[in-house]
Amino acid sequence: MSACVPARADSARTKHVHQPHSPPPHGPRRFRVAGADVSAAIAVFLIALPLSLGIALATGAPLQAGLVAAAVGGIVAGRIGGCPLQVSGPAAGLTVVTADIIQQYGWRTTCAITVFAGIAQLGLGCLRVARSALAVSPAIVHGMLAGIGVTIAVAQLHIVLGGTPQSSVPDNLVALPAQLANLHPADLAVSVLTLTLLLLWPRIPGRAGQVLGKLPAALIAVAGGTAVAALTGLRLPKVDLPSWSSHALAALPDGPVLGLLAAVLTTTLVCSVQSLLGAVAVDKLVAARPVLTGRVKRSNLDRELLGQGAANIVSGSLGGLPIAGVAVRSSANVAAGAVSRNSTMLHGVLVVIAALLMVPALELIPLASLAALVMAVGLKMVSLNHIRTVTRHREVLVYAVTTCGVVFLGVLEGVALGIAVAVGVALHRLTRTRITHDDTEGVHHVHVRGQLTFLAVPRLSRVLHQVPHGADAVVELDGSFMDHAAYETLQDWQKTHTAQGGRVDITGRRPGTRISEPAEEDGCRCRPWTPWRNHQCERPPTAPPPGADAQAATDGSPDGNLDTATGPNAPVTRNTRGATGATGAPGAADGPTGHELARGISAFHRNTGPLMRRELARLAREGQQPSQLFLTCADSRVVTSMITSSGPGDLFVVRNVGNFVPLPGEESGDDSVAAAIEYAVDVLKVRSITVCGHSGCGAMQALLGAEPGGARTPLQRWLRHGLPSLERALPDVDADGNEQEQGHEPGRTRPRLAGRGAADTAERLCLANVVQQLEHLRAHDSVARALGAGDLELHGMYFHVGEAQSYLLSEDAEGGVFELVREANLTA
Repeated sequence: MSACVPARADSARTKHVHQPHSPPPHGPRRFRVAGADVSAAIAVFLIALPLSLGIALATGAPLQAGLVAAAVGGIVAGRIGGCPLQVSGPAAGLTVVTADIIQQYGWRTTCAITVFAGIAQLGLGCLRVARSALAVSPAIVHGMLAGIGVTIAVAQLHIVLGGTPQSSVPDNLVALPAQLANLHPADLAVSVLTLTLLLLWPRIPGRAGQVLGKLPAALIAVAGGTAVAALTGLRLPKVDLPSWSSHALAALPDGPVLGLLAAVLTTTLVCSVQSLLGAVAVDKLVAARPVLTGRVKRSNLDRELLGQGAANIVSGSLGGLPIAGVAVRSSANVAAGAVSRNSTMLHGVLVVIAALLMVPALELIPLASLAALVMAVGLKMVSLNHIRTVTRHREVLVYAVTTCGVVFLGVLEGVALGIAVAVGVALHRLTRTRITHDDTEGVHHVHVRGQLTFLAVPRLSRVLHQVPHGADAVVELDGSFMDHAAYETLQDWQKTHTAQGGRVDITGRRPGTRISEPAEEDGCRCRPWTPWRNHQCERPPTAPPPGADAQAATDGSPDGNLDTATGPNAPVTRNTRGATGATGAPGAADGPTGHELARGISAFHRNTGPLMRRELARLAREGQQPSQLFLTCADSRVVTSMITSSGPGDLFVVRNVGNFVPLPGEESGDDSVAAAIEYAVDVLKVRSITVCGHSGCGAMQALLGAEPGGARTPLQRWLRHGLPSLERALPDVDADGNEQEQGHEPGRTRPRLAGRGAADTAERLCLANVVQQLEHLRAHDSVARALGAGDLELHGMYFHVGEAQSYLLSEDAEGGVFELVREANLTA
């Protein structure tokens, strides 16, 4: 949704191509496939074809099973699944699991296990537990994939050298020296050529690289190895696709029940986790492409499980490999420009056509070339980026244990071992609490780093009793959790220490861990987070001085109310001045107000300053380079950095009563606002200007209640800049006193909120004021020049304080419509 304000108020008018109540001019809508989906489907097909054959080769399954799984994954999972752009099929992450099952139970039983795994996925999808699968630590998932990648690479290395892989990684490592001594030069040469093309094809420089790079490297690598083998007449083992009439289908499972259940559980786990993580990754890729925003919906993970389950049932029944979401094909699908699930389904149809019509061409592919391709895919699954990430988050032990467990024990055993280690690491972190004590200028600091549980109580008690009686103490809690035992220990020590004449200040606490503190000398019972809640110090009630009621009756209004405002919306004021009662009296700076200011500054120096010092130092060196001029009201409830999620250096902010932009000119102009606009546009070169109004604006209420004539105070003189907004907002009234809709004058249509009407006249005026001030902005020379050059955009914004929601002025609707800003996908 664009928030740019149209240059003309009537430029957003739409025209009906037919009468509103007449039928559409065309017949029933026909099914169409977008051109972008067709090109994306071809690109994914060219990648999926060699990979499907290679994965089938790596598992020891019939090569046709890879084509069956690719076709079913594209058509069934693509149609039913909850992630429109995710491409499903035989995945490298399932290679080890499937190969182990085939070796133990045979191919036809493996197909039956795939069917039962699909049924289990359907059950999980119906129970809506897809989100819970994402609770698995990323270190475990990445470790599982890395272990599977190592297993694939070691096994395929034997085929690259011209031999046959063994059943496990240790056996393959033991047999590797003998294989190296008896390698086949022809197989090795084709494999090296395939790997060379796979690595160098995306790196072709210049314009030729841009053109040729559109062809998938996997297809070029396999095609190059096949062409060289055919032209040179090398005698190599090649793809053997038997007749479809002899294709093996699923049969009733035969084997021990517990073993079959473990196989079904492992297949279900790996398929589900890989597909769900792939769907989340595709959402991030989609969010990075603005053209797809609003066009492609976010993934429905429960529906994705249902789609994967249905695809596995069909694939297993037809004699295909297990199916899961494939990251390589999905990323290629998004990168190729796919805009709907039609690309995934069309790629499945192309696989079916290839399996039926391209058998002679497929049987020319050397097995060594496919093995080299799959080996490269396995090595890529050991991601250095993932290793750096888990190291940075101190989870490298979980990653390493999971990887080694998968390599030497198996997928299910490795994942279980990784989960056990992850739980142990979490418990270790929970119990590892560092408690230190130091004395600085007579103030004893006790710093607690980590979570305070009952296991840390002995150390906490020992350190607290090192603080001398009657001394000033500061306890800094650097953690987010405190159990009851630690709470009582800290509270009891605090009461005892203060009873002995000492003073305790507890800082760094989180909501929910409040420890009652004795009242300070001025009676303030502040908590560290209270300045964010319109904080006013709460003081113990005290008896009024003698004659207070009489004094109120004589000094204030007739009813004794010191506040001149009346009515239910009158502000409640509190006396926060010094003891003398006069703002400028001696001692006022040391009174509660001055103390509150110093308290807030001290909290900044202690908590926020150290975190921001490096960034602020950079800004001090480089100078300010804001991207926006943000013009809003001086209302204390409008926190610009919070509602725009911006930080230091992002916004150049101008605030005044009513967010007015006075028209330029000697009589009506205002040099302060005009100077800020000129400086922002001509000197800072901001790219956009936003005028932000808000609900409950006091300036708009004062404008509505202003009476003509009378005393002209500074506030009343300033409010004259809002009179054009008042004319825009209020309706015309005919001779009989009836309201008439405006809009007969171009550019004077009343602005409104999308989806609902204005709550009252004041809100209607707030909206109109934003649109009116945008018009005033265009009258400034610097703004007009920048708009004409295309270097500047204008935006209108309305912030509803009570709802904590923002509305942006849309250019696509007549009359100026403020549309609610929807939540975006922030994982991009």
